[in-house]
Order: sequence, then C-alpha cells, then structure tokens
Amino acid sequence: MNNELMFSSATDMWATPQNFFDKLDAFFRFELDVCATSENSKCRKYFTETDDGLKKDWFGTVWMNPPYGREIGKWVAKAYSQSRLHGSTIVCLLPARTDTKWWHDYCVKGEITFIKGRLKFGDAKNSAPFPSAVVIFRPTVAEALNAP
Repeated sequence: MNNELMFSSATDMWATPQNFFDKLDAFFRFELDVCATSENSKCRKYFTETDDGLKKDWFGTVWMNPPYGREIGKWVAKAYSQSRLHGSTIVCLLPARTDTKWWHDYCVKGEITFIKGRLKFGDAKNSAPFPSAVVIFRPTVAEALNAP
C-alpha cells in the first residue's frame, strides 16, 4: 500500500507494524486475527473481509486492528461483547479517538495504553496522522469466579 493511498480517505485499512505486533504477540501469544487480509494476517488463523469477522465468534486470545472508517464502532463493540460472552482476551490497536461514542461506550471499560509517538503502519515511510492506543478487553477475576 503506498503512502498516498494510506493517508487518504481512499482506505480505512492500516496494516499493523510487524515489530509492534511481535512485541505484543510475545506477551499474549495471539491465536486469531479478526481483521486481516491474506497478505497481512498476523496469526495462522484469521478472518478476512470475505469471512466478515463481525458475524463470527471470537475465541481465545485475539488480535484486532480493525478498519478505521465509519464501521470501527461496530468492531470495538464486537470486541467488548466477545470478551464478555466467551471469556476471550481481545487486544485492539485503535486510533486514540477519545471524543467518539464508541470510545466512551467500550474502550473506557478496557485496559488502555496510549502509544508514545505515532506508528508507521504497513510499509509507510511516514507516521500515521493520528495517535494510537492499545485497548484490551478480557474477563475480570470477579467474572471468572462467578462463571457457571
């Protein structure tokens, strides 16, 4: 993906920087990438746009770098709900859009780490024009103790 396309409104796909992912994967050991293409998948098991991860169940330890367009709120809502429903740990790379409804409805319920500086997505030469955050949704100890 070239820089001009990546930083325009022509795309909402921002390929995860490999070295950034590798650091998180060393800690979490991801099993499923729910927003991938066959060219940029980060896990052996992944969902593409054709698979439509919004219609699938997410189990295990999940990586999510969703499309950053108008549908992002649906992806964040799905991540939150799947963590509650299945007890999955879902790690999300998101634009730090703290002024949005989806951020306040879901992200504030997770563990948030703001990324220092700006990421370089894919093979871009320039950094992204927005700040990023990692948001983690996972079951709490209280939820685990109260599970059937």
